[in-house]
Amino acid sequence: MCLKTKILNNSKTILGMESHEITACAALAAISAALQVVHVGWLSPWGMWIDLVAISWMIAYFLYGGRSAFVVSIVGALIITFIAPSTWLGAMMKWLATMPMFLVPLVMQKISRLKLKDFRKPSLLVLAIVAAVLLRGAIVIPVNYHFAIPIWTGWTTAEAMNHIPWWIMFGMNAIQGVLEVLVAWLLVFRFKLDRFATWQ
Repeated sequence: MCLKTKILNNSKTILGMESHEITACAALAAISAALQVVHVGWLSPWGMWIDLVAISWMIAYFLYGGRSAFVVSIVGALIITFIAPSTWLGAMMKWLATMPMFLVPLVMQKISRLKLKDFRKPSLLVLAIVAAVLLRGAIVIPVNYHFAIPIWTGWTTAEAMNHIPWWIMFGMNAIQGVLEVLVAWLLVFRFKLDRFATWQ
């Protein structure tokens, strides 16, 4: 094997990601960590943050696809584990809540053979957001009531449901999910970050 071929083969890693994609994913994970440290956002009366932490996870999806979004989200969640007061529990809940926001469009891609650039269309984006928000709610509501909130507060499931009605929890997660996707979409498709995308 010639030296040139070896160099080309070595430009990819264990996940089949090219070097520039790895660099971008590392930068996006670092941005996520920085936004967690600064934690710009709004703390609701029910204890949930509306923040900017996972926007870079969605940027990774729109630029490079589901694999990169998964990598950035996992690295971001690991960093949150060590730097956030909520430690592993907050990181796990953040990941579980955000995962549907890139999983749903990824499934849409696979089923309908869509390309990432097809999500430029607002109608397609709205469809993905609605489905993702519904899946997000279906995941986080039971996990919060039966697992996360009892650990955080010591409340029983019944007490948690009494203090934080399901529609409040769903609504807050819907706002957070829409914010994550819309800001990432605007940055990629309207503010031209797509010039760095692999699908260009």
